Parts: sequence; C-alpha cells; structure tokens
Amino acid sequence: MLKPLIMALIFSALVFTSAAMSPNALAAKKDDGSQIQPDNYYPRVKIETTMGDIVVELDRRRAPITVNNFLRYVDKRSYENTIFHRIVPGFVVQGGGYTTDFEGKSNYPEIFNESGNGLTNDLHTIAMARQDDPHTANRQFFFNVNDNETLNPGRDWGYAVFGMIVEGEDIVDAMSEVETEYSLMLNTNNVPIEPIIIKKVTVLPPF
Repeated sequence: MLKPLIMALIFSALVFTSAAMSPNALAAKKDDGSQIQPDNYYPRVKIETTMGDIVVELDRRRAPITVNNFLRYVDKRSYENTIFHRIVPGFVVQGGGYTTDFEGKSNYPEIFNESGNGLTNDLHTIAMARQDDPHTANRQFFFNVNDNETLNPGRDWGYAVFGMIVEGEDIVDAMSEVETEYSLMLNTNNVPIEPIIIKKVTVLPPF
C-alpha cells in the first residue's frame, strides 16, 4: 500500500519542480525591470519634484536595456529623495544619483550604451548620463533642454536617449533657469542653490 503512495508523492514533487522551472515561472522571477508592464513598449513614468510633476514616455522598443534599467530603479523607489544636482542652462538638467545630503546612491551594474538606437538628444528628451567610457551608465539621467547634437553618436559613442517628456516641459525649463553655485560637497559647479528634490517616481497605468 505504501509503494503507490510513495510513487504519487514523487510524481507530485516532479510536477511541482517542472512547474517552478517553466519559462513563465522563471520570467516571473525577473527583477531587472523587464517584468514591469512587459507588453508595453511605451510605459509612462511620473516624476514628482519640488518644482512640479513631469511625465515621461519611455521607448522600450528602441532602448530596451536602458528603459528596463530605469524602471528597475523606479520599482525599487530608488530615485525618491534624490536631487537634480547638475543644471546647465540651455544644455541639461541632470539628477537621480545623489541624496539631499549629497551622498551618492548605490547602483546596479553599468549597462550597454544604446546611443545608436536612432533616438537623438533633442529638446525635452531624457537620456542616460555616463562617464567618459561609453558603457558606464547606471542610474543618473538627464533632460535635454536644447537640441544637443553634440551628444549624439558620430565618430564616437553618444549618450543614449530612451524617452521624451510628454507633460511638464515647462517644469524642466524652469529647472534649467534656477540659480546654481560651486559645491564643495560635490567638488563641481552648476549645483542648484535651492535643492530640486525628486519626491516620488511611479509607473503610470497603461492606456
């Protein structure tokens, strides 16, 4: 009598293991941003700041690595209470990397530079900041407040654009005009005197 019961238990365990290892189960375990609205090529994100709200439409079709990376930080609420620490009038509004105390936030591994995706650094687009090495983007991003052709790829790698502002262009324009100063904490110029804080970032429902 025990043998059939043992065989049934073994069979049940195998079925459970198989189900747990199925593609759907494995996909559900992903935590790289690709699990967020996975069928939506153009997810929208709302960035609430101390100067107003900005809505950005991301382009997952042309910049899948970059968009998923950005959504991962959003999902982890990692942009909350960070600042826009670099304001260059007529050029960029950059943020997402430092706390209000100018402490650098931890980041996920650097990502591949998708600057050759056909999207260009035009006015009111969003792109990834990086170091001199082209593949060093991780969490910091910037808004273009001009048509910045010099940031597009040419003979060298450019800066990867991954979306555009669809609401709140005036907010970003106002950010670009705030008074800045040299910061001893960051050892750099162009830091807003009055901090511009990212209060909350959320993924909006698809429409």
